[in-house]
Formats: sequence, C-alpha cells, structure tokens
Amino acid sequence: MLSPTLELSRQRQLLQLEWDHEREEFRRLTESIGIERKVRRGDCWYPIAVGRSYYNSLNQFVVEIHRGGATLADDDDTVEHNFEYGRQVMFFRKSGMDDITYFEFTGTVSYAEATRMVVIMPDEAAVSAIAQADLAGVQLALDETTYRLMMDALTRVANAKGNRLAELRDLFYNPGKTHKFTFDPMRFPWLNATQEQSVNEVLWAKDVAVVHGPPGTGKTTTLVEAIYETLRRENQVLVCAQSNMAVDWISERLMERGIDVLRIGNPTRVNDRMLSQTYERRFEAHPDYPQLWSMRKALREVRGSRRGSESYHQKVDRLKERITELELRIHNDIFGQARVFACTLAGSASRVLDGMKFATLFIDEAAQALEAACWIAIRKANRVIFAGDHCQLPPTVKSVEALRGGLGHTLMERIVGSNPQVVTLLKVQYRMNDEILRFSSEWFYGGQVESAPEVKHRGILDLDTPITWIDTSELEGSEEEVVGENGGRINRAEAQLTLDTLEQYFERVGRQRVLDERIDVGIISPYRAQVQYLRRMLRRNDFFKPLRHAITVNTVDGFQGQERDVIVISLVRANSEGQIGFLRDLRRMNVAITRARMKLLILGDTATLTRHPFYARLYRYVHQLQQ
Repeated sequence: MLSPTLELSRQRQLLQLEWDHEREEFRRLTESIGIERKVRRGDCWYPIAVGRSYYNSLNQFVVEIHRGGATLADDDDTVEHNFEYGRQVMFFRKSGMDDITYFEFTGTVSYAEATRMVVIMPDEAAVSAIAQADLAGVQLALDETTYRLMMDALTRVANAKGNRLAELRDLFYNPGKTHKFTFDPMRFPWLNATQEQSVNEVLWAKDVAVVHGPPGTGKTTTLVEAIYETLRRENQVLVCAQSNMAVDWISERLMERGIDVLRIGNPTRVNDRMLSQTYERRFEAHPDYPQLWSMRKALREVRGSRRGSESYHQKVDRLKERITELELRIHNDIFGQARVFACTLAGSASRVLDGMKFATLFIDEAAQALEAACWIAIRKANRVIFAGDHCQLPPTVKSVEALRGGLGHTLMERIVGSNPQVVTLLKVQYRMNDEILRFSSEWFYGGQVESAPEVKHRGILDLDTPITWIDTSELEGSEEEVVGENGGRINRAEAQLTLDTLEQYFERVGRQRVLDERIDVGIISPYRAQVQYLRRMLRRNDFFKPLRHAITVNTVDGFQGQERDVIVISLVRANSEGQIGFLRDLRRMNVAITRARMKLLILGDTATLTRHPFYARLYRYVHQLQQ
C-alpha cells in the first residue's frame, strides 16, 4: 500500500526541483541570450509599439502592444511566439548596442494574436514609461504563479481529512473498490461499441473513470457525448485541460452540440466564436454593463477630484456599493446560464470560480498534465473523468533530475495502474491506413486497436506502400551537428533529402492534383533546430512556392492532436556511438507516426537508430511492407 502523504511529499520535492531548474534557466537565458535569439525563440517582441490603453470589462487597466520588426514580413519563424493568456511579461528599453534596462513592473497577457496582444498593466504610469522609451521590447517573465498553485494544491490534498478530497486521494493512490451506479446501459447508435461502452462507464462512475483514446479513435467525440449526457443529470460541469489550445478544442466541439460553454480565460489562438464565450466578453455584452462602465468612470473621476470632504466619502461609498451590486448581478446572470465551465487546470483557480463546486470534473488530455496541476481542479469536484492517452506526449519536464524521479508520471497513469477497472480503451480508429496503424497498435496497445473499414485501405496513389523508410546512413555528409547554446541538433544533408523526397512524391502525385484535392503535408522533426532549418530551406525552394500553404513544418509536440494526408519525419540523429537522445521517448514517436492518414515517409540513419529495439522493429516492419 502506498502512503498518499509520502507520495505527495515526494511530488512536492520533484516539483521544487523543476521550479528551481526553471528559475536558473530563466536567469541564464535573460543574462546570456541576445534579443534577436529571444525573438527567434518566440519569447520576445522587439521593437514594440504601444497602442491604446483602457479599462477592460473587469476594470483592469490594459494596453495594446503591437509587434514591430523589419523581418516580420519575410521570416516566418518570427511570426510564431509563446505569448498566451495568463502569462507574465516584463518590459525593457534598449540604448546603445547591448545596453538593456528592464522596467521594475510586470504585466499579464490578456489576449494574444500574431502581431498584437493586450496586456494587463499595474497602472497608467507603467504604460507611460514604455511609451516614452525610444526602443522598447517585451519578453516572457518567469511566471511562478502556476508553481505556487500546484504546491498549494499538493499541500491541501496531503492535509485533507474526512472529506471528498481525502477519499479521492486515497482511492487514486491505491487499488480500491470504485463505486458505480447500476442503471441499464444507454444506447448510442452513432458511436461504435467501445465508444458507447466508454460513455456508459462515465455515466456509471461515482468516483473516477478513464477514457483511454489512442490516435484517431474519436476520444473527443466520446468525451463530448459523455459531457452531453452528464448534463442531462447535472446542471453544470467543469471541463479542464493542460493547455489553452486543448480547452478551446473541446469547447468548440461542445458548442457544436448546442451546449452553453463559459470559457474562463482567453484562448491562445482566438477565433471570434470562442472569444464571444469568454467570461470577459460575456460580461461586456450584458445589458447592465454600460451602466456599470459609467459608474466605474464616475468613481475614477470622483477619486481624481478634491478629497477629504464628507460629501466626497459619501459619493465614493455610494458608487462602490452600487458597482459591487451590479458586478454581482452580471456575474450571477452569466454563471446561471452556463452549463460548462471550461478552463486550463491552473485556470480553475481563477478568482471568478472562487467557492464553486462541481459534481463532475472532466480532464481532457490528462496524460499531458502534471499530477499537481490536476489536483488544482480536483479540489472543486466530487468525481473525476480523465481522458487522454499515456502512450502519447507526456507532460513537459525540463529538469533531468525531476524527470528521473518520476515527475513526468501523471495522475492518469497512476490511476490506470492502481485501478485498471475504471479504464475503457477505445479500439476503432478512423484516421489512417491500416498498415500505418498496425505497428503503433502492436507496440503500444497490445494489438487491440483496429482500423474502421472506411479508412483501412485509404491512400493517395494506387499500389503505393503506405510507409516508406529512407535510410540516410550512406548519404554523404549526413552527420548530426550540435548548434546553438542549448545544444540543438540539425542534420543538413538529411534536411535536404527530406525536401527532395517530398518533391519527388509530389511529382508522382502531380502538383495540380495536390492543389485541386487540397492534399496536406506535415514535416515533423523531434528537434526544433532541424524544424527551423527545414522552414528556411522550404521558403527558399521555388518548387514548393505554390504549395507552401499545404505544408506545415513543426516539432512532434506541435503536431499533437493534428493529422495530415502525408507525414514526412526527419529523425536527425546520426553518429558512430548510436546515441539517440530523447528519441528514446517512444511516446513522441507514437505521436509522429500516427499523424499520417495515407502516406508516411521516415528519414533516418538506420546504423544509429536501429541499435534501439523500437527503431529496429519499426525498420523491419517497414522493410517487410516494401518487399
């Protein structure tokens, strides 16, 4: 039997290692990396222009920051950035070649798009200071809020006694009897048998259920149905995920079912539909908001006038009382209409959710969330439904020591191990050709995942082999290189062969057919340096000019949850020692190879890679298909 208290204490120690690592890494990067490199990494905008400033609907003083820079139009790398809702930022001014001065205040991103973001500022003086600087910039600050929230959650869970949180903690850490309702199973003719079973298991569960969804098996479809049916029994539910993007995805699918979703926190890549569902926009759209705005403005004007008189204090008190009354009325109206409250796990600690409890919490992409992050949201729930796939991308852990200690081992994995009776595996996939699926199914899922008939033989070319491995071991100059201060790796010869291979495939298919049928392509590399190198090469290649809109180049993490007709993977590693680094994390390779619907092209040095049993078996599997 595990001691939950000891395990949670160990989690705190590992989380502290990760926190300390982040602090040290941030200090090192801030001091040693120049502005241009920070911009390329997506952590900085420079120079910036200050736009309008105003009080938003939550009475926060905000400023619009516009991204500048001559390279913006012709360098796609700079368009991508890591600024998103809730992240803290710091501002600086530059004078001379390398003289950078950081302002003492920080801001919080409220909304971000490609070249503009809205930042919550401490006061008007801070905005004025930035605007007066000749050359100003903004970069991500070390946001320690999430770490504090996770640490606090672990402490509260460890100290819980005699309540529902304590019961869930003890159940999650040790094999135990999970309780179920006993009504007859419901029928869902539009779902397959394992999806239907999974929805019923969610409805029966009194404590916990796990929806295990391998690639292409319709996890989101199943989860949306489970939430829809749960809302026929409960008034409101909480739906969380680790990332804003995952929250937005499930929220949009719920809205398509006609469910009223209240999005706590702005999405990272906001479309108009999702933006209108945010708490802030709902607040602004309320019929009483113009009156509230006028009162807030009046209060600011009164406070700016002569103070000290009795009438002054009376006016302030009356306005504050009326403002509070209106804010509560608007807040209660918004919350009364919402059926689903959607936010990130850390976002569940938002002040707008203070004091709220939910009968059911759904955690999507639970296998990508640190255990401590899950506990932030679980504190608000009576039962928990996990959905995800622990055979795909794990949580991001940067500290090697914390990773070795098990920080990357998720709460979902813990429950799958301790209480396998609550897990339902979705077994029919609708994405890829069966020969692409089969290797993943056998290696990761015990051969249990099968292809739906309609996709089993899907392909682009007749008599084409769905998977091809192109061995680069005999390619001249195909050795990996270590580049940059972070030890990124590129393989220049393999990158060139990657584009040559795709060009040859397009010529076989026909460029016009690629355009007419909108055949889309993903080029994946596990190494960010190789991704950036491939992007630069792609922009300079005239052959691909009319086809660039159909080609996406990104890391494995960047392709999580996505799919393409054609996937090309550049594995990079090529050395005499057989070192493959984090290619040993096979969950990432599972993601990479299962993004392809119809054609998968793998480029890799077999002499280096096949020393590992996974790659040796994959190579043999592909080789057999090609014979």
